[in-house]
Amino acid sequence: MVALLSFTLAGLLIHAQHKVGSASPVIAANAMLVRQLQLTDLCVFTEASYTRNPAVAGAAPAFQDSPLSFEHFPSGALVQPHPAAARNVP
Repeated sequence: MVALLSFTLAGLLIHAQHKVGSASPVIAANAMLVRQLQLTDLCVFTEASYTRNPAVAGAAPAFQDSPLSFEHFPSGALVQPHPAAARNVP
């Protein structure tokens, strides 16, 4: 069993190394496109402003109704709170 798992792990590592090498031209082309179009971060979710782009979200929008209110959107359960909100907790 250990031999089978070791063989599988070796196969996965070889496959990953091959994929990284073959994807580098695509990654370079995508990076050039992002620079040319001056794109910002990825829009992760489309529901709420604080889940669309967590990099630019404020500390309070998730609690705009009430600090103890329930989460309105399912994506709010998948996105971590903004680091500034965590620093303000005593």
